[in-house]
Amino acid sequence: MKISQITFTRFIAAMAIVISHFNKELFLYKIDYISNIFLKANVGVSYFFILSGFIMIVAYHRKDKIEFLDYYKNRFARIYPLYVVGLLLYLITRYSNFTVYKGILYLLGLQSWIPGEAMILNFPGWSISVEFLFYLIFPVLYNYFYSKNNKSVWVITVIIWIITQVFSNLYAGSSYYQGPHTESHEFLYYFPLMHINEFLAGNLAGIFFIKHSAPKNYDIPVVVVFILILLSLIFVPLFYHNGLMALLFIPLIILISRNNGMLTQLFSLKPLEYLGEASYAVYITHIPVLYILREILKWRKYELTIDYIFWIYMVVVIITSILFYQFIEKPSRDYLKKLNIR
Repeated sequence: MKISQITFTRFIAAMAIVISHFNKELFLYKIDYISNIFLKANVGVSYFFILSGFIMIVAYHRKDKIEFLDYYKNRFARIYPLYVVGLLLYLITRYSNFTVYKGILYLLGLQSWIPGEAMILNFPGWSISVEFLFYLIFPVLYNYFYSKNNKSVWVITVIIWIITQVFSNLYAGSSYYQGPHTESHEFLYYFPLMHINEFLAGNLAGIFFIKHSAPKNYDIPVVVVFILILLSLIFVPLFYHNGLMALLFIPLIILISRNNGMLTQLFSLKPLEYLGEASYAVYITHIPVLYILREILKWRKYELTIDYIFWIYMVVVIITSILFYQFIEKPSRDYLKKLNIR
């Protein structure tokens, strides 16, 4: 089962994250209320994690059992080659941050397990530690719970989600949390176990969708839920980073996936679907691309405003991401998938 219309939403989330990492002198951060959206747009990573759990169920729901080696090989082929490219691009301008220890840590995708190490090299790659955890446990969950229709996983997921939300909000407001750029911040935001609830919630959303997938025109509900997400980011001062937004992301994902209205016709257009396919390249390379672009502009001695650089950057990051997807991600993924590993 392929849900073409959901693919483009990955690009929207990725671009929101790109903007959230750009210079805060940008005009978008000077607009009342709108600035709140982009200051919290890193919640797009939470959307990725939930959608990842959802897509895993949709992709494998017809199988009686997942073969571990094949699954791990396919997942590795999907995310790892471009992850390494992102690291190499980052080191072009930030090579002073490199040590052998950090290189090994990042190549193994372990950086987010050690607070203080997650943001050293190509920091969007912190999510690789979380994705590796998801991929490690999914075949076990599928083979022993989902495929056997074991209802206990629903109770376990709800309990884990509640515990995570209570802990995250209490910790963020406690004396233990010392603010950005500290080990406490990295523990709260990037530690993989803080995000397991998002993947599990996405799995359950996928199970619900598979059992209730009759299409209908949900254009208006989709727009309403999206507006609620924006309003929440603007006005509700809660900690969203570790899965709280699942309350709105899951309805949005299900409604878009079941929709057969105009939004689906729009999001299913091949160019938009292609941008969605390239969204991982956008996410994992946008920081090194930004740093390299800055060096080029500095070298050429261009005196440009932040706003002007922003528009150049938007064009460059989209074009380079398409190139990375087409000529690195796809070929390496296809090659690795064909390898016979037994």
